[in-house]
Amino acid sequence: MFTACELGVFDLLQQSGIPLSSATIADRLHASVDGMERLLCACVGLQLLEIEMNRMEAFYRNTELSTTYLTTSSPKSLLPMMIYYSQTAYKYWDYLADAVREGTCQHERAFGTSSQDMFEALYRSEDEMLKFMRLMNSVWILCGKDVITAFDLSPFQNVCDLGGCSGALAKQCILANPNSTVTIYDLPNVVLTAKRHFLSPEEHRIQFHEGDFFEDPIPEADLYILARIIHDWKEDKCLRLLSKVYNSCKSGGGVLLVETILNEDKSGPLTAQLYSLNMLVQTEGKERTALEYNELLAAAGFTDIEVRTTGKIYDAILGRK
Repeated sequence: MFTACELGVFDLLQQSGIPLSSATIADRLHASVDGMERLLCACVGLQLLEIEMNRMEAFYRNTELSTTYLTTSSPKSLLPMMIYYSQTAYKYWDYLADAVREGTCQHERAFGTSSQDMFEALYRSEDEMLKFMRLMNSVWILCGKDVITAFDLSPFQNVCDLGGCSGALAKQCILANPNSTVTIYDLPNVVLTAKRHFLSPEEHRIQFHEGDFFEDPIPEADLYILARIIHDWKEDKCLRLLSKVYNSCKSGGGVLLVETILNEDKSGPLTAQLYSLNMLVQTEGKERTALEYNELLAAAGFTDIEVRTTGKIYDAILGRK
């Protein structure tokens, strides 16, 4: 799947509008016929392509699954996610055994860069930053509405999205809550890239604040959104960040955590279990149970903590001040 995405198989078939032979696909994508035919056959087995025979020759077309999630033109496209997983995340997994033995992330082995600063490694070039931001953009285009509408957030008019990245979740927030404004707080180079590639100047209800939320002041707000942020860090760093958020939060305000939640006995769900391994090889964090998130929020001072499961990949936890 990764290789077919990288080579552009699904986009080519979508654009062609008709089934194509392996020889035609190979020619247009500058690949060997033998290699392409084997790749296409494997994609048929994965139900990403369908095959039809015409005069003893095989012709291929996309399935509904690949058309919806693996083509650039689809509004639900996860192609940026697949490219990031293929070219970046998957390389870490070569060193999973080392990560399990050592209990540490594997930046240095995978990419030869220091792992002291996780996001310095992730953003080691503009190309890598764009890959990561496109990944997060596609995630929230697909899943953002579920977590933003898990609670009634309409009472919170001034929202701060910490680590808001491309702004995709901020867009979902202002769509669901017409009276809200959102400030995206992120590193200066991320803000610059978000403005350049992901958000139009007409988005007047979305603003930006540049900074490092561990080192710099956090602006006052009614609600803070931390989407896939807490799972990046160890408990002491999580508590440090959540305490800063609590101190900056207006009285009566709150914090919304968006995470993949493990069962209390950690027996599932499988996605959360695998994500936790992914956090091991890439970060210093992990996935947690609802109780573990509850304890972190309570230790930072938040009360009336509620958890809402969406039935999808990501769930929402709301704590109030």
